[in-house]
Amino acid sequence: MVNKHRHTLSKEERLSWKRYIDLLFEKGKSFVAFPLRVVYLSVEDEMPAPVSIMISVPKKKIKRAVKRNLIKRQIRETYRLTKHELLEPVQENGKSLLVAFLYLDKEIHGYADMKKAMNKALRVLREKSE
Repeated sequence: MVNKHRHTLSKEERLSWKRYIDLLFEKGKSFVAFPLRVVYLSVEDEMPAPVSIMISVPKKKIKRAVKRNLIKRQIRETYRLTKHELLEPVQENGKSLLVAFLYLDKEIHGYADMKKAMNKALRVLREKSE
């Protein structure tokens, strides 16, 4: 059986434009899927990708850059593998979604915990985008 979903995370899917980041944190709504806080905003504008994400791990909580990068890698990987659950409903709406994943905890969680948190986050986002 061939998997029809391409598990990639292209440059277009990364939120990097300051105007959209400011708009996301100014007008976006948020919820917690521990250890992640998810801030999201539905936008009418024509975007290069249906869902654009950004990941933030605060230096104040995780001091070592190596550990921050490990956490960012975990979040990126879990999103990359499960994003198709969110993309399909968002594309049907014809809107774009801006999402920020903010890490909350002072401890590093395992991949299984991160995957569970990401599944919960995407489930809530899917419900709210419909």
